[in-house]
Amino acid sequence: MPESDEQPPPSTPSTASTPPVYIHPRREPFEHGLLPIPKLIFTDGAQTLTQIRDKLLSLSSGSTHRVNFEAIAEALQISHDHARLVIETIASVLHSDSDPSVTAKPSEIGSVGVNVFDLMMFLYIQSYKRLLPKGHKDSAAVADVWPSTSAFDGFLSALSPLQLVRSNSRRSMPSQADEEAHQLSYLQKHLGNILSLLAESGEGDGDESLVLSMEKLEHLGFLIYFGEKGSERIPLSQNAPFFANSDPEMPAVPVPAAQVHDWLIENIASALTRITERASAKENGPTSASDQDVPMADVSASSVKSSPGPRGPSSIEGISKSSYVRLPNDIKGSSVKVINCHESVIYILAPLKYATVYGCSDATIVLGAVGKAVRIEHCERVQVIAAAKRICIANCRECVFFLGVNQTPLLVGDNHKLQVAPYNTFYSLLEEHLKQVGIDPTINRWDAPVALGVIDPHDSLSHPAGVSEVQTESASPVDPDQFTNFLIPNWFEGQQSGSTKDNPFPLPEAYMASQQRNLKNLEETKSSLKDIDLDESRKREVAAALHVCFKDWLYASGNIRQLYCLQGE
Repeated sequence: MPESDEQPPPSTPSTASTPPVYIHPRREPFEHGLLPIPKLIFTDGAQTLTQIRDKLLSLSSGSTHRVNFEAIAEALQISHDHARLVIETIASVLHSDSDPSVTAKPSEIGSVGVNVFDLMMFLYIQSYKRLLPKGHKDSAAVADVWPSTSAFDGFLSALSPLQLVRSNSRRSMPSQADEEAHQLSYLQKHLGNILSLLAESGEGDGDESLVLSMEKLEHLGFLIYFGEKGSERIPLSQNAPFFANSDPEMPAVPVPAAQVHDWLIENIASALTRITERASAKENGPTSASDQDVPMADVSASSVKSSPGPRGPSSIEGISKSSYVRLPNDIKGSSVKVINCHESVIYILAPLKYATVYGCSDATIVLGAVGKAVRIEHCERVQVIAAAKRICIANCRECVFFLGVNQTPLLVGDNHKLQVAPYNTFYSLLEEHLKQVGIDPTINRWDAPVALGVIDPHDSLSHPAGVSEVQTESASPVDPDQFTNFLIPNWFEGQQSGSTKDNPFPLPEAYMASQQRNLKNLEETKSSLKDIDLDESRKREVAAALHVCFKDWLYASGNIRQLYCLQGE
């Protein structure tokens, strides 16, 4: 069916001047808000969670219904560290940037706590199962690029995501439309239970007496919203027909939860129908330029400026043997995904809320300033340089992370031979971007990674009994003598430049001492070469030998590619 023939959703009357507004799942809690902690996962719907909600409300602070890490630890029977992790995770995916947990200093977030009803939304979706990548036709090719060497291969070799994502085929991964449909279907199935956690008893007995206030409905905004790409998201209560015309000076009368349920179910069904129709039209209609796959061979090594990827303007996908740059003006929205990039250097020098790096290998990826969360998943031999509020690393091998992070790095899944180190670079606008997204460079928890379960309970695969309790391999610190700074080219030349002249994250003493030793050795070597008493022919021989060694290093390290890209500029 052509898109112009779509029926408007039941929430909004469609006119010539007002396009229809559809319901969408918020991707953030599903992508960045799931924790592999068994005690957070409840499989009996709302039964246990209702009891936990009531206990938390009894422990909460007055009318604000907020609970700190101690109350959460008591109610959920988890450690204080895990309770703080819950609060930090919720704060990173909340739908309100003005919530006290979002604006709190890193040292205060545990005591500031979260709203009980936001916590209920978070806890409920811990039962969510992610959509698996689609099977790859050539299993031999997939196995070839991800050899099976895990200590857990006896059972994890069946966990195909580790291998499937190593293919260079975008079609082997779920599309954004598929993921949105999967999330909407989950919400459609569980909506009754979710609403029961927000509702309160009215007159009468049983579920039929449950009512929902306008205030409680807004907490559902943790999971869903109305709006379209490029437009402002509409608060649920403003879009709900039973609250839309409420007097702001008068408290709105609660409405039956069943009425809210029916209205939302109707909207979700309409949104799912729309996704299906758009997918069908895309398959049967002419392929637009933005929908076409970009073969790796067509990505020029000298083409370093950004362009919209096949997943939309916020995705960088399929870059191979190239350098690639995105500056603030190149990015639409506040999230970026780097997908299936290999043997490349990717620079994303912009303020963001979220960033995801997925399925990359033999690459260096620089993330400028990410104020909410970074997720690195299914990567091999990747070097990530990131300034962020928090970072989660899942199912990665032989990767090095140079981090400036305000919260402890989170390690989940089947990780092997990971290393962490302090942040090691800067660009002229870095401090401005850090301030813009709320990252404090005086706080860096790079050296305190938290390792959780080796099995992700949120995938859709079956796992042997007892394996969920196995802890993933942690990360080791980079030897200070092996630590080096990373130099970012001046990509801002001719544009607005900032005041950052050095790394704003202070280096630990051991790393600073190592750098000073290296600098001293360099100066001594330069002085020795300058003072050496040689005739002109011998000096040329020494210079030629140094040039050959430097050239060999450029090729061995892969940095020669960056020089070619810079020349192409």
